[in-house]
Amino acid sequence: MTEHNTQPLIPEEARDEAMVSAAFQHLLDTYLASNHRRKVEIITKAFNFARQAHKGVRRLSGEPYILHPIAVAQIVAEEIGLGSTSICAALLHDVEEDTDYTNEDLANLFGPKVANIVEGLTKISGGIFGDRASLQAETFKKLLLTMSDDIRVILIKIADRLHNMRTLQSMRPSKQYKIAGETLYIFAPIADRLGLNKIKTELENLSFRYEHPEEYARIERLLADTQPEREKAIDGFTPAIRRMLDRQGVRYTLSSRIKSPYSIWMKMQNKHVPFEEIFDILAIRIVFVPKDRENEEGEAFSIYAGLTKLYKPHPTRFRDWLSTPKANGYQALHNTFMSDQGKWIEVQIRSDRMDDIAEQGFAAHWKYKDAGAAYDENELDKWLDSIREILDDPQPDTLDLLDSIKLNLFSSEILVFTPKGDIKTMPAGATVLDFAFSIHSFVGAHCFGAKVNHKLVPLSYELKSGDQVEIMTSDAQHVQAEWLTFVTTAKARGKIQAALRREAREQQQKGEALFADFLRRHEIERADLIADKLAAYHRLAGRDEFYQLLGEGLLQLGEEDLDHLRGKSRKKSWRRLLGGILGKKHETTATEDHAERSAEEFVKNINRKKTLRIDEDVLGKCICAPCCHPIPGDDIMGFITQKGTLEIHKRSCETGIRLKTRYGNNIIAAEWATRRRQHFDATIYIKGVDSHGVLYSIADVLQSQREFTVKRITLETQDGIFEGTFDISVYDTADIDAVCNSLRKLPHINSAARTEK
Repeated sequence: MTEHNTQPLIPEEARDEAMVSAAFQHLLDTYLASNHRRKVEIITKAFNFARQAHKGVRRLSGEPYILHPIAVAQIVAEEIGLGSTSICAALLHDVEEDTDYTNEDLANLFGPKVANIVEGLTKISGGIFGDRASLQAETFKKLLLTMSDDIRVILIKIADRLHNMRTLQSMRPSKQYKIAGETLYIFAPIADRLGLNKIKTELENLSFRYEHPEEYARIERLLADTQPEREKAIDGFTPAIRRMLDRQGVRYTLSSRIKSPYSIWMKMQNKHVPFEEIFDILAIRIVFVPKDRENEEGEAFSIYAGLTKLYKPHPTRFRDWLSTPKANGYQALHNTFMSDQGKWIEVQIRSDRMDDIAEQGFAAHWKYKDAGAAYDENELDKWLDSIREILDDPQPDTLDLLDSIKLNLFSSEILVFTPKGDIKTMPAGATVLDFAFSIHSFVGAHCFGAKVNHKLVPLSYELKSGDQVEIMTSDAQHVQAEWLTFVTTAKARGKIQAALRREAREQQQKGEALFADFLRRHEIERADLIADKLAAYHRLAGRDEFYQLLGEGLLQLGEEDLDHLRGKSRKKSWRRLLGGILGKKHETTATEDHAERSAEEFVKNINRKKTLRIDEDVLGKCICAPCCHPIPGDDIMGFITQKGTLEIHKRSCETGIRLKTRYGNNIIAAEWATRRRQHFDATIYIKGVDSHGVLYSIADVLQSQREFTVKRITLETQDGIFEGTFDISVYDTADIDAVCNSLRKLPHINSAARTEK
């Protein structure tokens, strides 16, 4: 035994040992309290192996690294409900990547199942996305392929991401935005699609907290301030429900559910309403233990019938997810009831089995497999099959794969019927053309119209729940490029793109034949080299585009091309060409060269800073993105473009989210530091009741605000309701808040909020 091993532990090491031992004991206690078989020995073996493999390594937070695998295993066991195989894989998930141990070593020690899961996790390590954009979708593709082989891989990966999000405070702000962006874009939707509602909600809230800390804190504060009001509503609403359930002899638990800060904020953004106008913040949940597991749906309807005798249900808010579960397996009855205090309160009814599935997703089904519960496991298989179908179609731009899969991770669904009465589940917002492609690729490709509820509609018609759809096809119809502007499902988009690529290849082959004929006529050799040279001459992306334009007849070769090949002429530079178009001579000057070098130096300096402060000087060297029109007061980030310029985006804008997930390493943490000297354009949406004098009162509010100028007003009135927009120039978001608050105080104004153009 070495002298090092005989020495007593220093206080820091002793504290670490105690922390690690306590965390692992908590994991074992959780596992032993579950219904899984007792395999403590193999879990302990995996823990000791991982602890030795990660010995001496610490996380950015300073804690021993082994605490991370233990925490992931704890989530796997406690919050997802998986067994010993998954717990071992979670404990070992970073061993293969971070140490010299191989997958063969793990297979020999822990068996092939554990080793295969760790191998799958290692393939998709380091987050979903790599350092380079070209690798991001490929890594994501590996995740999906691995997921379709063993669903436990993605479940453990979600647990890994959840713990990383819980400990994100030790990261740099730019890294936080990248990870939060990935989480919202991919991990939260996958968690939702797998039925992991609790984890999905936490991932969304943590992302929201790091992306928009002030908004998150404000909503948390508003929720705390209104808590007494909600408690009063519950105290007046639930006693009658409890008495009814007791009379029916139901074993139940009754709890309240508060809408998450992220869900509240998203509703505020989408509906353009303040916090005070979100009316479904509170919900009551009844979870019952059925007397007969085979009849649990009947018992749920019996409870619902009892509720309707106590309170009046909302005529349009009833949701029956018992007869037709959501695609992620969720089952429940929902409706909103009018309380005796005159408030609408949502009530959710579900059995204990349904509740487990709602919180733990597909993993919870294993718990009830032998309990005679009716569950169609084909739903998950259908979803995985749809992903495999997308992966089977090679994408020339692999980044498109991210968007294709994202479109497939829908959580809001509609139910539509075929002419024979069969039900098909589609994402909310799906069109007739999406429906056609969901039936068969051939049907979609040759679809020229449809009848919805026996009425003729265009291909872009957006379907609604309950619609009956009849697709009309013709052999003369073929795929159109404009279809991509209105389809929403991944399958439809992927098949359309594949068809367009096939057509493009046909045109390229035609163009290649025309080019070969051109070369033969003029006795020119080395076709590929000549094609590249002429493609560059015509400023095309490459040889493929050159051939395609030839095939389509959009480019014709002639004497000018021959002169270029002989070296007799040269196209003007873009700078000179632009000068000619503008009618002025434009030469590159030393001043311009200096300006370009200054811009490059500016971007290099940005990368050295943790957070870039956007003042008037910096603002003059960057671009405020036109997609979201950021202004001082918005939560922002910087993005270094491929051209080396800096763009400023809102962290919440759709383009910004895509940039975070595709080019995370080009993201710069940024904050405003302007001094109210420059105006920025913004748009305010307003809606209210049309009445005598309302326009004068609006004008009075606008003229009383000295901090901005009104550039344009558009108002329309219909059936006694008016709505419209104001385009204004302001210093910052405080000016917008001030005018919106003043407008909302007017008697006939229902809403006033900032909106995108």
